[in-house]
Amino acid sequence: MLTLPRSVTVILATARIDMRCGHDGLCAIVRNQWQLDPFTGSVFVFVGKRGDRIKCLFWTRGGFVLVYKRLERGRFKVPHVDSTATKIEIDAVQLSMLLDGIDFGRVRRPDLWTPPTKNS
Repeated sequence: MLTLPRSVTVILATARIDMRCGHDGLCAIVRNQWQLDPFTGSVFVFVGKRGDRIKCLFWTRGGFVLVYKRLERGRFKVPHVDSTATKIEIDAVQLSMLLDGIDFGRVRRPDLWTPPTKNS
């Protein structure tokens, strides 16, 4: 179980990757293709070519952590995105659903409540 605070940014790769990529290969994708800093504490998520494997890469004090999950049945339900996008930002709840095999694109969230302003 991967528990993340709401403040953590989660970046999901839209293209499938070769699961032989390790820490260095995934860092190279983050740096060179996405022009992002892998040392920010963000979680970078990559789905394998067959869709049944997923890797999550993130930096913690002192080193990179790589979490790897393989589904025994089914495929990870990656949302449909614009074909030109190389990555999308999702939140920690969506990552949790993705890791459980839930199609979070079909989940409807209620509108968020915000406190009234002084002018209301």
